[in-house]
Amino acid sequence: MTTTYAALLRGINVGGARKLPMADLRALMQGLAYGDVRTYLQSGQAVFSSAHGDEESLAAELAAAIAEEFGFDVDVLVRDHAYLKTIAEACPFPAAGLQPKQLHVTYFSAPVGAERFAEIDRAAHLPEEFRLGDRALYLYAPDGLGRSKLGEMLSRPRFTKGLVATTRNWNTVVKLVELTES
Repeated sequence: MTTTYAALLRGINVGGARKLPMADLRALMQGLAYGDVRTYLQSGQAVFSSAHGDEESLAAELAAAIAEEFGFDVDVLVRDHAYLKTIAEACPFPAAGLQPKQLHVTYFSAPVGAERFAEIDRAAHLPEEFRLGDRALYLYAPDGLGRSKLGEMLSRPRFTKGLVATTRNWNTVVKLVELTES
């Protein structure tokens, strides 16, 4: 059975570092025998289909191929349509009433518990808020992620230690649901 996935690459094409042209990424993925390969934006999203593997093995395979072909390591998460749709539908914030720059989802490689974030004084960051989901964190940042003190804090290594974590704005969250729908 063929499944449609999104590959989320962390930290490519940001600030001139770790350049990975999307045409080259598509060619690499097609060389791995992935079907229907498409990329979205320049910041590391690709949609593809595969009849072999699971999310973890596909992520490992793609990360290894990128390292071999381009000479640098990239954290990769692979998620299927059902997961992406569930994350979008489970958003605890009123997404329809917000600007896309105000809402972000950080996808994690494994489940995270509230204890990981227990030291954060949530009241001190209001009106910014975050909530946890299934291998995801939802961040409401009224002034956008670039100005978010809470977003900056949440991205610190002590909160993501031992995990692959990559953040997408709400437009990208919604678009990945659409692109992976078969």
